[in-house]
Amino acid sequence: NTLVRIAGFVLVLVASCGLTTLHWQPGALRQTAGGVVGSVVGGGLVAGLDFLGATLVMLAAWMAGLSLAFGVSWLTIMDRLGALTWAAIGRLRGRWAAARDVAEGRERRQARKEAMESEQRKSATRAPPRIEPPLPMMEKSARVERERQVPLFDPPKASELPPLKLLDDPPPREPLYSAEALEALSRLVEMKLKDFTIEAEVVAVQPGPVVTRFELRPAPGVKASQITALAKDLARALSVLSVRVVEVIPGKSVMGLEIANEKREVVTLGEIIRSRAYDEMHSPLALALGKDIGGQPVVADLSRMPHLLIAGTTGSGKSVALNAMVLSLLYKSTAEHVRLIMIDPKMLELSVYEGIPHLLAPVVTDMKQAANALRWCVAEMDRRHQLMAALGVRNIAGFNRRVKDASDAGRPIRDPVMLLRAANDPSIDQTRVLDLTPLPYVVVVIDEFADLMMIVGKKVEELITRLAQKARASGIHLVLATQRPSVDVITGLIKANIPCRIAFQVSARVDSRTILDQMGAETLLGHGDMLYLPPGTSLPTRVHGAFVSDQEVHRVVEALKTPQPPSYIEEVLSGPKGPIAGLSWEEGESNGGTGGEDAEQDPLYDEAVRIVTTERKPSISYVQRRLKIGYNRAARLLEGMEQAGLVGPLQTNGARDVLAPAPPED
Repeated sequence: NTLVRIAGFVLVLVASCGLTTLHWQPGALRQTAGGVVGSVVGGGLVAGLDFLGATLVMLAAWMAGLSLAFGVSWLTIMDRLGALTWAAIGRLRGRWAAARDVAEGRERRQARKEAMESEQRKSATRAPPRIEPPLPMMEKSARVERERQVPLFDPPKASELPPLKLLDDPPPREPLYSAEALEALSRLVEMKLKDFTIEAEVVAVQPGPVVTRFELRPAPGVKASQITALAKDLARALSVLSVRVVEVIPGKSVMGLEIANEKREVVTLGEIIRSRAYDEMHSPLALALGKDIGGQPVVADLSRMPHLLIAGTTGSGKSVALNAMVLSLLYKSTAEHVRLIMIDPKMLELSVYEGIPHLLAPVVTDMKQAANALRWCVAEMDRRHQLMAALGVRNIAGFNRRVKDASDAGRPIRDPVMLLRAANDPSIDQTRVLDLTPLPYVVVVIDEFADLMMIVGKKVEELITRLAQKARASGIHLVLATQRPSVDVITGLIKANIPCRIAFQVSARVDSRTILDQMGAETLLGHGDMLYLPPGTSLPTRVHGAFVSDQEVHRVVEALKTPQPPSYIEEVLSGPKGPIAGLSWEEGESNGGTGGEDAEQDPLYDEAVRIVTTERKPSISYVQRRLKIGYNRAARLLEGMEQAGLVGPLQTNGARDVLAPAPPED
């Protein structure tokens, strides 16, 4: 109100007079600079509060009077002053930040310019990557030229090899990448690696029929595991299906980066069979696998492996590769040199070969007969070992050479094993002992041995292990294929005795480790793309499998069939007579019988009957513990008691009833 404003004005006036009196000289005035009021107020305050205290009190009174007289809020003034101060500080900061951003942008532009100039200088001075030229068409073997000169009047003999014209010719080759495209792709690979803070230089490019390999030289300090961990990220960055990193390339100090081609070339079996590499492989067990990443034919020798394990998921090309291997054997050797035993649990893949002269028995589809066939192989292996030991040779090649030389010299060698038996058995006429003939190689092909192991059990694993350990010298070789690469199928015992393996595309890293003991098969492309692990090395080779159609297989099989029925060996399916030394299971078990007729001849049979009828416990494990014998022997004794009517059959709960009374006490 008005009184408050008047009081405020008076307070301002009095305080101003007092301050003037204290701080200004009177000059020519009679009184002090503040007049009478200033002298009274200023003098009184100085006397009581001293000069500084009086000044502070009058300043406070002046400010209070000003606030009352004019309605001024000093808090509002301070807020506004603070806001103006912070606004000024913000403007200064903004100008400073803008100036700093401009300076940093100028520095970055200069750095980019220098980097571009440096890269341009490096590109000008650095040699471009060495691009391997694509391989020309494979050089055909002399066999192709020989078969073109077909005799006009002499019909082909039944023992001759099938003609090459039965296999399809390879399709015309299409151009893949130009040198400029490969160089640009090399720079793209380097740029994508640099995006992941990895310095590497592409020094060479090797285009192939299916994939292209970029050879990388990492910068000092870059580990191979860093690039391997980026395989999926690189595949996504390069917009390709998969990228496989090869950490070690034999004979080179670089790494490999295998990227799938946009257009895939078809590798045909006919192209591999017609190649000089296959023709110059003099082994009767030559396997045409396909082409490597550079387009060179890959031909392996089964006798050097000496056994082969093939695994991969469904649709990865495993069955086609198996057919290609079988046809490569048929194109290399006649039935006099190589015989086959085919076990096909699926009853579809290998049944097409029924009737060819190379078979020792019809294609086996019954799993019990398959176990008998493996038992026959073990018995044949032992027989061949005895023959080779009698002649003092170490392998089947030396045996056949010795027998052939003796036959050519007119002094054939009679069977020493049969002569030894005839000497100990008067019923054998020594004059009817036959002369030795060269032994053929025996190749056992099992298409899905996981089903075989599931049905027959551990017997198959024991037989396969026995053959894998000792059958190389006798010329018996195994080719095992499965689509279940699990540890219960590919056991450690099988892997230890079959070092040569082929892995097709699998779904997980653990499957690749199960097959190859290392990763890599999960990044394959499928459709015959494989990793081939040769014996004696831990570095797999990438091979693009040869494709063979069903029509080609049927044409070759029809050409090999003769009017006469093939000569089979009946013991292959029925199994050898008598037990085989070294096998843990008893005689008759592999033939599907129970062995009950022979149980009564066991010296412990009477004691087992006494224990069962007395204790009333017809249990295999109980008899095994009481007599301290093996499980198979105890089971055979119980089955013999069942056939004799002493105990009842096995019930659904696994128990038996004791039918015979207890023996009388002495």
